[in-house]
Amino acid sequence: MKRFDVELLLIFDEIYKTRNVTRAAENLALPQSTVSLGLGKLREHFNDRLFSRTAKGMEPTPRAENAIADVRRALQALQHALLDEPVFDPGGSTREFRICMTDISEIVLLPHLLNYLRQHGPGIQVEISKISPDSPLELADGRVDLAVGFMPHLEAGFYQQKLFDQHFVCLVSNKHPRVREALNLEALQREEHVLVRTSGTGHAIVDKILAREGIKRRVVLQLPSFLGVARIVAQTELLAIVPYRYGAAVAASEDIRLLPVPVELPSFQVKQHWHERYHADASNRWLRQVFANLFGQA
Repeated sequence: MKRFDVELLLIFDEIYKTRNVTRAAENLALPQSTVSLGLGKLREHFNDRLFSRTAKGMEPTPRAENAIADVRRALQALQHALLDEPVFDPGGSTREFRICMTDISEIVLLPHLLNYLRQHGPGIQVEISKISPDSPLELADGRVDLAVGFMPHLEAGFYQQKLFDQHFVCLVSNKHPRVREALNLEALQREEHVLVRTSGTGHAIVDKILAREGIKRRVVLQLPSFLGVARIVAQTELLAIVPYRYGAAVAASEDIRLLPVPVELPSFQVKQHWHERYHADASNRWLRQVFANLFGQA
């Protein structure tokens, strides 16, 4: 039977329990003729009588005895899939989550996430990749479970949730000979800068605003990521305009300080993004809730 009716499994199980076709029909709220026809189809499928009339009722054959456990497991699996809400148990899971994020998030968010997982999901593994133009497709086909960052151009079919707002600050070495406690517009244009070009950070906002205001930076170094920016700023006279949370994180370990940018730059929202195909997935929901609890603004 290429199209095996689930109703036949219910008939099988009920006749096995009641040992009676009439009572099975009553319990299933089906006409007795339907149950009798169903039993005929079951016999044809299994090539066995399955239940034989005796003085005690419809007694199962050895074939039926061998099949009943599998039939009931199949019914339980269907009930779980169709009626019960799946539950994800992080404490007993060895699931690998694939998350794409920026290098800033690797520095700012990832340590907190890993410490949380060590306590609440010690068997869970995490694979990190960079947000890129391919990230929407990777979310849609399940190669990535969650994307965390600034992704304003996602098309229909995606959910998103704000985690926190970011604004920009300027990093400067504590030993900088000219820039000390404040940074004015003249110094911003006079000093040399390190610039990071990467997706998922909202950093393109800076370039657009400065260009609109006619402000030019003397960019002498361009990098593909933020991983080396703090060390470079600490050991040179270069400035760097960076998101605040990144600056606050690296200022704790490098000889640098954060100064307000002397240009009004808009803030941007860091969100978590997922595809609608996995919106109801129990493990994906759990992961999203973890991010919301750890990093969401009250």
